[in-house]
Amino acid sequence: MTKVAVIGAGVMGLAAAYHLLKRGHDVDVFEADSRAGGMAAHFDLGGLSIERFYHFICKSDGETFALLKELDLGAAMRWRATSMGYFYQGRHYAWGDPFSLLKFPHLNLLSKIRYGLMVFLATKRTDWSRLDRLTAEQWLRGWCGEQAWNVLWEKLFTLKFFEYSGRVSAAWMWTRLKRIGTSRRNLFQEELGYIEGGSETLIDRLVARIITLGGRVHLSCATNEIHVENNTVIGVTAGGQYHPAGAAISTVPMPLVPRLIPGLPEAVKTAYAALENIGVVCVVHRLRQAVTSHFWLNINDEAIDIPGVVCFSNLRPTEDAHVVYVPYYMPVTHPKFSKSDDELIAESFGYLQRLNPALKNSDRVASHVGRLRHAQPICPPGFLETVPPVVSVVTGLQIADTSSYYPEDRGISESARLGREMAERVR
Repeated sequence: MTKVAVIGAGVMGLAAAYHLLKRGHDVDVFEADSRAGGMAAHFDLGGLSIERFYHFICKSDGETFALLKELDLGAAMRWRATSMGYFYQGRHYAWGDPFSLLKFPHLNLLSKIRYGLMVFLATKRTDWSRLDRLTAEQWLRGWCGEQAWNVLWEKLFTLKFFEYSGRVSAAWMWTRLKRIGTSRRNLFQEELGYIEGGSETLIDRLVARIITLGGRVHLSCATNEIHVENNTVIGVTAGGQYHPAGAAISTVPMPLVPRLIPGLPEAVKTAYAALENIGVVCVVHRLRQAVTSHFWLNINDEAIDIPGVVCFSNLRPTEDAHVVYVPYYMPVTHPKFSKSDDELIAESFGYLQRLNPALKNSDRVASHVGRLRHAQPICPPGFLETVPPVVSVVTGLQIADTSSYYPEDRGISESARLGREMAERVR
């Protein structure tokens, strides 16, 4: 049996702790926040328990299904027919199926054919090694042409990645297209999933199982340092208290690692410090009426400075409420990241009123602003060679965040998989 310290109580950290305990180890989980769950944690939105940041499940998310089944939550899985829309220069258009593509008036026929072929082949591709060497812009422009790039993609990339928009790996973009593209009932109908009660259902069960198995989850207990001696983990200091440990698993954002683990070799700390992220300010509105019938609405409009909104209630029914997420992805150095909550609530609700002019001020029941400084790793071409390995050079130390399962994007399934794999390596 090894005494293991797990840093971070998001899905990855909780999954690691759960699997470690099943294998007979002694586990402490340290979380700086007052609640477990990380990006999947819930909050109260005018009396409604909802995720801080939107989550959805696709049919390829096998690790999620396996974990739910193991936790006796298989019956909590729900599937729903969903759709995507496109708001282009003041008008709504259906999107995401062949008929919608053919009817879309802002692309010529050749661009539509090239776009449709690109998406179809993306769902069939299994080897992404070549895509790791290309930017998303090169790949999308090469397949779809200049017109489709300008109409469909350019503004979305600019408003999500800003100065990094030309440095996003094609492999990262491909996995997003494939994951959504393969989660369908048929060619014409997208189908996405959610957990009854939201992500909180999974988080609460994981925490309960960890405690039942003898583990400890320390909330509001930030980790100050993972201690290394003779190139071996010896313990952690969390909440100002030292805890001996023979192994440690860190799931905090990788740019924070050099400060968290000063005992790492300097070259290794430099590699972690070089990794870049952008932040997110996510405004969540509870409304009395819907903005659109679509779950996901991409936006390319001169008067709206966001790339899209997520109308979450069109996936997970939320009683009489309509919950809409308005994510502002941006570098934390961007002036808008420091805007007040009230300013961002007013701006984002104004955008929703532009999307649905029938939406009145009295329709806004409650709003919430969540901020993360490390929300989206920047994965440039060649990222596979630069992201540090999960198993570190220090004996007993594993380090991972959402970068570690590149080219997959952030998600519960990949986090659960990586947490399980890290637990299996501990001896």
